[in-house]
Amino acid sequence: MTALNDERMDEDAERFPTLTAAGRAMLNFLREHPSAPVFRNESGNKLLAHEVEQVRAFEQDVAQATVGWSGQGRPTWMDDFVRAAFESVPHYRQLGSPPRDFNALPTVCRADFAADIAAFVPDTADVKRMINFRTTGTTGHPLVIASHPVVAARYLAFHKRALRRFGVELTHGSGQVGVVLLGHQKRCFTYVSVTPTMGESGLAKINLYPDEWRTPEDRAVYLDALAPEVIAGDPISFTELLNIPLTMKPRALLSVSMLLLPALRARLEQRFGCPVLDIYSLNEVGPVAVHDARAGGHVLLQPQLYVEILDRGGQPVPYGERGEITVTGGFNFCLPLLRYRTGDFASLSFDAASGAPVLVGLSGRSPVRYFASGKWINNIDVTHALQNLPIPHFSVHQHADAKVVLRMKQAVTPLGDEARSALETLFGAGQVTLEVLAADDKTLQYSSDLEGAHA
Repeated sequence: MTALNDERMDEDAERFPTLTAAGRAMLNFLREHPSAPVFRNESGNKLLAHEVEQVRAFEQDVAQATVGWSGQGRPTWMDDFVRAAFESVPHYRQLGSPPRDFNALPTVCRADFAADIAAFVPDTADVKRMINFRTTGTTGHPLVIASHPVVAARYLAFHKRALRRFGVELTHGSGQVGVVLLGHQKRCFTYVSVTPTMGESGLAKINLYPDEWRTPEDRAVYLDALAPEVIAGDPISFTELLNIPLTMKPRALLSVSMLLLPALRARLEQRFGCPVLDIYSLNEVGPVAVHDARAGGHVLLQPQLYVEILDRGGQPVPYGERGEITVTGGFNFCLPLLRYRTGDFASLSFDAASGAPVLVGLSGRSPVRYFASGKWINNIDVTHALQNLPIPHFSVHQHADAKVVLRMKQAVTPLGDEARSALETLFGAGQVTLEVLAADDKTLQYSSDLEGAHA
């Protein structure tokens, strides 16, 4: 037992370089609570002492910064940002000098990143400190995101800015649990961690799927014991949360990754008595905007992120007209973005009270459940069933009779047969048909005609 404990301490020291006795006690509490779930993975903040201070300073800068630009122009930082990208990023360096007209700069999309992410990582990135994670998103293009422990830690600055807009200042620190991240799927990346910029407050990523717990009742016991200040999840995990008899009272819920419908937001606010924030966030960009009905849409959160709205031909549309959300800038110094087409759609306006840019009528990723073998499953379970197959682009639709159609360009190939077989492990033999996917880029990856499919 001592050897195992020593091994655990060594692993924690690597994952949490600044870990104190209080932080270690928090990790032990999260892992060893009698009602704790199965934790499938290990993760840590990886922050060195000087990086913790850098992140703290970054949070202060973001809190005090003004987000936006003149409706007639562009941010003052953009010229230097574009110039630096053309000097240090291989993809842009091979284009020569930056064009004088920003609108002449070619756009990029997720498919470009999926084809060769290394070409978009600047030479200045410290490869030894880099981290990466894989994401599937909604476009069907599997993607590895280049990142860094400091970049991962910076997310909190924008979540704090969003919370502050609704009157919530985070206070939990040493000995308290700050955040619980929720999932609800058959298989989910789960772990415990601490947040050094918040006094090593606890963080846990848990899966509400009952199979991950000794008993389904343990979910309520564990969450009540943690009493997190903030719970983050998506509409599917929040729908399951409504079914759990909890007594704890978070100060806010953060919905990320999927579109949060107003009716579900209202149910959550009534149940938990706190603000429910709908945050528009992408793995490639981080937290982009938070919905504020007073402003008429999603208000931008990042001081160094420029948003333009483009038509199908890549040309800017006038303010107020709908088109594709395209971004330049960002806080991930391992992946500077120049005219990155997100595949999501909205119009752009400016809040009359503050002048802040607002995305109006945002249409992005929508949560979908599928009915399989007599029960609902998460669309992420569909992704997991296909993730080991080299499929660059696909969509899955369930008809009203519960039959499923898988669309992919490689439908008439052995890969198509493998993909159909993989989905039949979820939906049953003979329940899945194959069709050829004609779209070249973003498509509605998950869709269903079944009543109750949209959480």
